[in-house]
Amino acid sequence: MEYQFQTGTLLLLIAAVVAMLTRRLRLPYSVGLVTAGIILAVLPFAPKIFLTKDLIFTALLPPLLFQAAFYIPWSQLRRDFSVIPVLATLGVFLSACVTAVGMHFLANWEWISALVFGVLIAATDPVSVIATFKEANVHGRILVLIEAESLFNDGTAAVAFAVVVALTSGQHLTSIAITALLLNSIIGGVLCGAVVALVALFLTGRTDDHLVEITFTTVAAYGSFLLADHFGFSGVLATITAGLVMGNFKSFGGISERGNESVQAFWEYAAFVANSLVFLLIGMHEAHQNFVAIWLPAGIAIALVTLGRAAAIYPCCLLFSRTSLRVTWKHQHILFWGGLRGAVALALALGLPAEVPLREEIITISFAVVAFSVFVQGLTMVPFLRRMGEIPR
Repeated sequence: MEYQFQTGTLLLLIAAVVAMLTRRLRLPYSVGLVTAGIILAVLPFAPKIFLTKDLIFTALLPPLLFQAAFYIPWSQLRRDFSVIPVLATLGVFLSACVTAVGMHFLANWEWISALVFGVLIAATDPVSVIATFKEANVHGRILVLIEAESLFNDGTAAVAFAVVVALTSGQHLTSIAITALLLNSIIGGVLCGAVVALVALFLTGRTDDHLVEITFTTVAAYGSFLLADHFGFSGVLATITAGLVMGNFKSFGGISERGNESVQAFWEYAAFVANSLVFLLIGMHEAHQNFVAIWLPAGIAIALVTLGRAAAIYPCCLLFSRTSLRVTWKHQHILFWGGLRGAVALALALGLPAEVPLREEIITISFAVVAFSVFVQGLTMVPFLRRMGEIPR
């Protein structure tokens, strides 16, 4: 326990120093953290802490998902509520198909390995996306689109991944069974999140103690995820739902005025800590990946994932081109290049069962795609946003 406390303290110290340096150098915080993690991993006193699916999903992801959803206003989300589900469902399907087909024919992977990789890498990571866009001080419709799409995209990809993994384990699922499994996971996750959030709001309305109010929001963030996961539903969608419900009903007598200020400060800090640990650990893990040995399939994968993201954005947005929900070309380009990959894809890859063919190659190439996403897309995102006119030059 003492060693873990020392490790956590060291990582937080590094995160704070990196935050100061990246702000002075005007670099993306995520890039600085991953770089710091790579450097830290090769030092003789590097802490022995490993990136695992459980660590990401159970400890670090719930506060990030909850905090992001908590501040998405329902009035703005409702306007684009037809666009976002299409991007997060049909978009994920198209992206996964492009990647899977390409890995099968170009990298000579067997179909099941290609399909597993295609689905897990289709999820744009809300951790990376939201951090990058908020650092760039982006506002308006594009911020809501990119935040909401990355959150729901993440949830549907995780649900689809569970189905694909079930198929790899030898289960013979009919189309009806697959549909039932998907609906069960999605609806169950949403219901768990809504119930936990409403109970938390009810209890919060019975106190004006800001510390108790913070505690109830924390219970909602983690409790919704754990409850849904316990019943085999989507924990990701449960936490997103809990955040949306608590964030948009907090002004209706649930959270007091003082409590609202305290809750906001607490969740900003919680997201900062979780975000910092995620990217530091990604960097530490990437330092031990042998990318040279898999440079060709990794290069193919990066090209296919980029192409898959284009297939997820442009055709889906075309469906709304003649409606009031039309997404401008400028915003489509931002959605395309803003589809960063990160902790979610890695958590899914690290949680692959041992019997999945090419498991180690899938994990290593997933890290390669995330490295490209962080360093190439992350470093060029702000100049790209300036060129698109979303932020001042």
